[in-house]
Amino acid sequence: MAVSRSKTLAFAAIAIAALLHSSVAQTTHTVGGNTGWTIPQGGDSVYSNWASGNSFSVGDILVFNFAAGAHDVTQVNKADYDSCSASNPMMTSTNTPARITLNTSGEHYFICGVPGHCSAGQKVTVNVLASTTGSSPSPSPAPMMMPPSPSPAPRRALTPASAPSPAPTTVSAPTPSTSPVAGDVPLSAPSPSARPPMTYTVGDSFGWNIPTSGASQFQNWAAGKDFMVGDILVFNYTAGAHNVAEVTSDAFTACTTVNPISLDSNPPSRITLTTAGEHFYLCAIPGHCSAGQQLSINVSGAGSTSPSPSGSTTPSSPSPTAGDMAPPSPNSAATVGGVSAAAFLSVVAALLL
Repeated sequence: MAVSRSKTLAFAAIAIAALLHSSVAQTTHTVGGNTGWTIPQGGDSVYSNWASGNSFSVGDILVFNFAAGAHDVTQVNKADYDSCSASNPMMTSTNTPARITLNTSGEHYFICGVPGHCSAGQKVTVNVLASTTGSSPSPSPAPMMMPPSPSPAPRRALTPASAPSPAPTTVSAPTPSTSPVAGDVPLSAPSPSARPPMTYTVGDSFGWNIPTSGASQFQNWAAGKDFMVGDILVFNYTAGAHNVAEVTSDAFTACTTVNPISLDSNPPSRITLTTAGEHFYLCAIPGHCSAGQQLSINVSGAGSTSPSPSGSTTPSSPSPTAGDMAPPSPNSAATVGGVSAAAFLSVVAALLL
């Protein structure tokens, strides 16, 4: 019996040691850190600097946190990455947070496939190193010492004369509990939360330029969208060729920028919608507004619960909401198919007793 127990214990020790050695912990990388996956204010250097500070190996996981409907994650080849083309993607994910496992070594290229986002800097390259799992021999597991089991003392049989008579047992009726049960506690319905801020690229891939079909081109673009407080407008244009001026309704109709509410000439111009109502934008370069480079939108007040300060034209990139953030991945070396090594040892110990 003792030999059988020793063999069982040795087998369990070897199995657990082999499992813990072979299960190399995967590293989960949140792309962009706290910035998340969005149009960066500092251009594509934001993501290249982030990638240079991390080491990627086969089996690691990339987590892209972004506002649903505002961005996506598209994996492309190097040529499409350099040209910001999403016409031939290797894969595309629109579900947030997007979790992508790095299954092969080498360079991997990711962009946002929403028109204008990649050219505004929403792109990242990661260089994946080959996994070193199994390159070094597994160390021999240290033997697990168990104290010898004490020999059970012989049991003394009770004679009828010495056996105690069982005492009568009185069973009392249980006292009804006055504590409320779970079904008695009223559950309050969760309050609906506002949707996360959305980022809209004005004109999509056409950008902020003199339209070929007049002012209706930008109004048609805005017609199918639901703008809310906290949302962000991104105006993509060539520096020095255009600008973005927010004006009053009268100035918008007259195409004048004598007293603009705000004026920005650093592309891409990012404007946070901080107030509800109508907002009017035009290009202040002479002749551009009259040629149709103007946009009016209607903003609903039921947007983000924490809008940026009013008047900001270069707000910080929206951080992903708590619901978008991915939970930390458990250490794969600590579990076996969902069962912890400690639980496994407990089962083995119980079999030996």
